[in-house]
Amino acid sequence: MRKASLIILSALMIISTFSCNNNAEEKLQTQLTMMSLQLDSCRMARQANEDNKKLVADMYQELFGDKNIGAADKYIIENYIQHNPLVADGREALKTALSQWFKNAPKEKIDIQHLAADGEYVYIHTRSVRGDKTFSVIDIFRIEGDKIAEHWDVIQEVPVNAANDHPMF
Repeated sequence: MRKASLIILSALMIISTFSCNNNAEEKLQTQLTMMSLQLDSCRMARQANEDNKKLVADMYQELFGDKNIGAADKYIIENYIQHNPLVADGREALKTALSQWFKNAPKEKIDIQHLAADGEYVYIHTRSVRGDKTFSVIDIFRIEGDKIAEHWDVIQEVPVNAANDHPMF
């Protein structure tokens, strides 16, 4: 939104500085066309971020919440790169690990605390309860095309007593 405002302000400044000569109208039209293209580019980038966030949120619920291991085929590329040291690279390795982790685990509604995207990267912060413990989980996904291509995560148990009054969520 701020970028669009700056572009509009720039357009007004350009209009006010042009003198009335033969090339002024042509120059103005060129500048306005360029600004229009910039606005379109901003809109496309914003839409891509929204699409990527939706992809990750949908995958997270289907795979980790619904415990649907088959959802990996829908959302994750075959040669998926994994940075979690407990899981090998590749979609099949992830499915194997999940089948072990999900044994006897109930379905759950994923508790998304924060969700952000910056181009091909999506950051999701969730609250996860396992037994009597609560964890703060941050996952980072890299999107390639319309699928997840790479993953990093950080998992931290939420302490009962903290050294400060700031919540982890």
